[in-house]
Amino acid sequence: MRSFGVLLAVVTTSLLPSACLPEAVPCPAIAQAPVVSLTVAASYAPAVKAIHLKACQDGTCREADLELMPGSTAVDLGCEPSGGPDGTCSATSSPDGTLTGMLMMDVLTESRIDATATGTTTAGAPLPARNLSFTPKADYPYGEQCGKFVTASLVLDADGLRQAG
Repeated sequence: MRSFGVLLAVVTTSLLPSACLPEAVPCPAIAQAPVVSLTVAASYAPAVKAIHLKACQDGTCREADLELMPGSTAVDLGCEPSGGPDGTCSATSSPDGTLTGMLMMDVLTESRIDATATGTTTAGAPLPARNLSFTPKADYPYGEQCGKFVTASLVLDADGLRQAG
């Protein structure tokens, strides 16, 4: 009986430390591209032919003519009930009338960015130069254990250049 008590004490004390350790949370195996993204608002997109974006951060400037692509929004198609938490859900993308483009940076930090957007209209006239100084946003979309994502997103419309919400 005494050996059973010793065995029970050894097993119990060996399990206690492992019960106190935090569970390892899996992180997605994705990397973030260091880009400044620009969305031309749907109300302004029909007038825009081309956009040139310049962005300066921490003494380094990058600029390029953006390749503008049609923007889209996600449309929820609902879920199929399966009688549990493992139901199948789906969505599709639908054009939303915007145009989107990205400027690749060497590195993207939480430091201020000075951005200038210029371009041409569909009639060939120059668009007014729009300037904005803004601070990129930092977030932990997968939890702090998975690392920080820094995003720099802009919206261009007839009123000017602003940071995306």
